[in-house]
Amino acid sequence: MKTKFIASLVAVFSFYLSHSQEWMRSLPIAQDLAMAQNKMVLMVWEDMTKYRYPVLIKDKYGRNRLVPNLFTNERLSPIIWENFVPVIVNENMYESLFLKIKNKRKQSYIDKFNDNSIKIMDINGNILNTNPNTGDYENISVLLNKYALNTTYLASELKNYHEQKNFYSAYFLAAKYMDFSLYFGDDVRAEILRLSEIYSDEASSFLIAEPLEDRLVLEQRLALLESKNDVIAGKPQRAYRKLKRIKKDGVLEANQPMFVFLSFTTHMITKRYDKARALKSSLSSVNLKKAQKIININK
Repeated sequence: MKTKFIASLVAVFSFYLSHSQEWMRSLPIAQDLAMAQNKMVLMVWEDMTKYRYPVLIKDKYGRNRLVPNLFTNERLSPIIWENFVPVIVNENMYESLFLKIKNKRKQSYIDKFNDNSIKIMDINGNILNTNPNTGDYENISVLLNKYALNTTYLASELKNYHEQKNFYSAYFLAAKYMDFSLYFGDDVRAEILRLSEIYSDEASSFLIAEPLEDRLVLEQRLALLESKNDVIAGKPQRAYRKLKRIKKDGVLEANQPMFVFLSFTTHMITKRYDKARALKSSLSSVNLKKAQKIININK
């Protein structure tokens, strides 16, 4: 039923885009469309649209040009539609959306949610571009270069979480976002990792719903995921110390492969090559390639 709805939505979107350059007005429909199109959502509050909103965009010579109004420029709108699903959200939705993040997000995230700037969200409504804006005008070319992400790599995990929120859907999405971050430069990687942390926190909050006998394994799995975040973020020594504590407490059998992978990777980065060599034969070719990507970004 959901697949048929998405197919119908795509058909409506194609017709809509060919006849209009207006932005969407329903966040849930925009999120479903972004899921179908493997795109991010570009969201603004409706109050923004009541005034002129000047933005910058680079011309073919690489020079920044001022566009007087983001919402009325006929040449800019198709570019935005091609790369994002743009949506204008009514202020009446503010309270319900805010309650979902209240006491669950860092202040920088809350500030971004509250302000009148452009927000780049994934299909679950979580904001990616939480860094504060610099300069007098937002630069659409920068937004395109940094955040026009093709989320095909994440599609299965995004869809699973979107349709059913539980420990496993949140955990696997957090882990997949971490792997996704390896394909980007430092600045975007850091923002993707922060997005991953949101889902890690969500997974932690769902632990209470899991059977008591499973919680020790799942808690340790989250601790390992935290270490993985550290090593990707360029903090291998912190990851190493956390892994030592986990080893001291005892690595549970179900978590052994992830522990070995992270131990090998941190040993390589911190130049403990003898320890790394002892673990290398235990890794699959896929994990060896992933480890090498993490090692490369720590050079």
